[in-house]
This record gives sequence, C-alpha cells and structure tokens, in this order.
Amino acid sequence: MKRLAILGSTGSIGKSALSVVQTHPGKFTIAGLAANTSVDLLEQQIRQFRPRLAALNDSDTANQLRERLTDLKSVEVLSGKEGVLAIARMEEVDLVIEAIGGSAGLLPTLEAIQTGKDLAFVNKEVLVMCGSLVMSAVEEYGVNLLPVDSEISAILQCLAGRLSDNPQERNQINRLILTASGGPFRQTPLDQLHSVTPQQALKHPTWNMGNKITIDSATMMNKGLEVIEARWLFDIEPSQIDVIVQPESIIHSMVEFVDGSYLAQLSVADMRVPIQYALTYPRHLPTPAPNLDLAQIRKLHFEPVDFEKFPCLSHAYTAAKVGGTLPTVLSSADEVAVSAFLNEHIGFMDIPTIIETVMNQHDVELEPNLNDILAADRWAKSTAHQLIQSLY
Repeated sequence: MKRLAILGSTGSIGKSALSVVQTHPGKFTIAGLAANTSVDLLEQQIRQFRPRLAALNDSDTANQLRERLTDLKSVEVLSGKEGVLAIARMEEVDLVIEAIGGSAGLLPTLEAIQTGKDLAFVNKEVLVMCGSLVMSAVEEYGVNLLPVDSEISAILQCLAGRLSDNPQERNQINRLILTASGGPFRQTPLDQLHSVTPQQALKHPTWNMGNKITIDSATMMNKGLEVIEARWLFDIEPSQIDVIVQPESIIHSMVEFVDGSYLAQLSVADMRVPIQYALTYPRHLPTPAPNLDLAQIRKLHFEPVDFEKFPCLSHAYTAAKVGGTLPTVLSSADEVAVSAFLNEHIGFMDIPTIIETVMNQHDVELEPNLNDILAADRWAKSTAHQLIQSLY
C-alpha cells in the first residue's frame, strides 16, 4: 500500500487525486493533508480519509479546525508554513502530491525531495523558478519527480525507457511537441482581446481548473511555463521544444524522433488520468475517467501558435533561453499580473506587457543559488506591483 501526503488537497488537483484514491481501495492510504484556508472541505476530507497530520496555512482557520475535530484524537492539526513543511517531510510517506500553486510550493517541494520522498507535482512554477536546483536535488536523493500536468505526463509516457544518460539514446530525440487547446480566445481577433473580462477568460473550453492556471491558459503563459518545465525535467534544450494548438485536447503531447517518426499520448481531457499515472508510475491501472472513443471523435485538428496574439509564450521562450533568475522573474511577475487582472485592476493584454517590462528591468544572475531565486521572486513581485499601481 502506497502512503500519500497531499499538499493542496482542497484544490482541483487535490480533489481529483482523492477521487483516484477512492477508485483503488487498498492501494493507497492518506497520511497527511494540507490546504490554505478551506476549513470546511478539509474537515470533510479528514473525516473520510483519516490522515495522521493535517495543516492549514492560515492559523485562525487551523484553530477552527482543531475545535471541530476534538472527537478525532488520532489527527493532529498543524498551521502555517511550518505545518505544510512538516507534512512534506512525514517519515511514513512514500509519495508527496504537491498541488500548491505558484512560488508557495517551492520550499515544500525541496523539503519533500530532501527527505527522500517521491514527488508528484502539478506546480510547474517550481521547476520554472529553480529547475537546476530541483533536478540536482532529485539526482542527489535518488527520488522520482513525476509530472501531473497532462502535457508533461504525456511526454514522460512517450519517453518511457528512453531517458537514460546514454548519448546514443538521447540523440534519437529530435524535439518535444507540447499541445495546447488554444484556450477561450483561440479564434478571438487580437484587437478584441483588450476588452476581455475575467469572467470571459475563466471560461476554458476543455479543462476545469483553478483560476490562476485558467488565466495562464487563456494567455498561453501556461504553455510557456511547460516549455521551461520540460526543458529541466527531460534535460533538453528549449530550441527542441515546440508548441502546437490541438483544440480537441485529445493528443496531450508528442515526441518526434530523428527518423521522422512520432509517438503521441492520447486520452480524454480528464486530469484523473495523469494524476493516477503519477500515483501508480510506471504502471497503468483502470481510471474513473471515461475511455477515449476515436470513432466518435473522427477528426483531430492542428494549428500553429499565434505569437503576436499570445506574447506570453514568446516571453517564456526568452526566459528559457537566457536562464538563470529570468524564469523566476517571468513566473513571479505573471503571478502578480494575473491576480491584478482577476481583481479587475488591469486589462487582459496588460498581463504580457507587465511581464515583459519586469523582465527587461531585471539584472539576471546566471548561476543562482536558492537565496538568489527567492530574492528574484521578491523583487519581481514588488516591481510588478509598482507597475500595476501606476496603471490605476
């Protein structure tokens, strides 16, 4: 039986992971659950899965939770960042599912790896911010780093058995091709994007995700972050990673080999599929998701990316090429800009403008340590906030 801890258990990924656990009774047990402030849902999850430890990032809601759980003597409730880190390092845990969004997931990720835990991660920002440090830790502590993103999981499956250090094996790979749905504005003219509202941007045509990742999908920043994520996870140059729009979201990504042949991973657009693969890696088990019926789909379409309409993707390629602290600045500025857009302080097309401006003002540290990364994160967020304040 595999023992799990879920960081971000009340979010969409955490809830889907618990759905997968329910599908396979006897294969998994929940040792720890952590959330931000969702006390009601976390209480329900604790009563159902009975973890030994639970944590809420907010101390006031953690106190509420303790009062509600006085009848469950076996559950200890922790609070704050230290509480989340304590769950990340639980001795009895085999696999940590890291589903905390943004830069907040960086330290729990490193904590889990450094205590020898396999890690299933949805938070691509962690590899974007400090891919070199994370991958060095993965190698040092001998753990598995398993992507939950459907596109990156697809690449992992296509490259199964081909990720050795042997140059002859790696030289067979010509490029990785990440697919994108195109988001809600795939067919929207560029001149209409300036008036887009948060409500419109949150209506993704395929996936049901959290607000931040849904806006990133609408700007295609999500795909740019995946380019940097794939660069580190698969040790491949950004110039060998392409993006193509596949609006049906059936082909989740592809690998092109030097002989011109392709391997692609196809499935229905259901996050339980890649989540379960991370939990059962390298085995495939039946999932609660429906099977794919190609005869019913009949056609699949492909389109090139419009980089003029989606400049966030260009910014991500620039950050990937330069490296150092620039990907951290890209991700952190995006985090602030997306929040400002959701709060209706800036327009939709202000998001890429703010990101580019912050990137252009940054003095890049090409070989950063963790302190450099954290300093760049703080600087980028502060600079982005100042720019946004000047706009309203």
